[in-house]
Order: sequence, then structure tokens, then C-alpha cells
Amino acid sequence: MTIFSHITLGVNNLDASIAFYDGVMGVLGYERHSTGDSFAGYGPRDGSQFGTNSLWILTPSDGEPASGANGTNIALHAPDRQAVRDFHRVAVELGGRDDGEPGVRADVHPNFYAGYIYDLDGNKLVIVCHYGEDA
Repeated sequence: MTIFSHITLGVNNLDASIAFYDGVMGVLGYERHSTGDSFAGYGPRDGSQFGTNSLWILTPSDGEPASGANGTNIALHAPDRQAVRDFHRVAVELGGRDDGEPGVRADVHPNFYAGYIYDLDGNKLVIVCHYGEDA
């Protein structure tokens, strides 16, 4: 069991955000499993945990603009350091904004290899591998 059931991120342009997340989540081995008028959900390719262990993007139900919160980030596991680099590169290519090139952040721990991105709506994503280069 994971600590989270699911995570939702507010977006302002669902079609543009679907294109962004289709690209970056595929790098990690996840795919879009659900799409509706105001949402899309991403999870494991095998569909084994439909709805849970998922990342959902959606337009806010109150009709107000979506915005990222200061000090909040969503950290996504990467299977290896190459996936961190690939995710970061694809995210920038798809319009995400760099907030920290992939690299070791030894102040966190010796194998904390991460890259930081803002998505199209300012949600801060951290893609991280907790393993050494040889893992």
C-alpha cells in the first residue's frame, strides 16, 4: 500500500495539460486511464490500481482559476536517474518551466537525485530517484 490514495492538481486548460501529462507520465511508465469533461487520471499501465495510486488533473469545480500553492510540491518516483533526466527534458519540451536541473541533492541524502519542474499551471513537480547510479 502507498501512503496516498491519489493526488489531484488543478489545471486551467485541460487539453493542454493532458498533452503535457501524457508526455511526462509516460516517461515513468504511467498512462492516462480516465478522461472526462473536466478531468484526466494517470496510473500504472497494467490498470492494477485503477483510481488509487493515481495522479488526477482537473479544472476546479468552483469555477475559479487553478493555481499552485507556495511551498507545495508533488514528488514522483523515478525508477532510475535516466528517467529523472528524461522526465525533466520532456517536461521542458512540452512547455513546463525548469526549477532545478536534474542532479544529486546531497543535503537531502547522498542518493537523492531529483529534477524540479513547474507544469503549465504552476504546480511544482519533483521527479526523484532515491538510488545510486548503479541501482
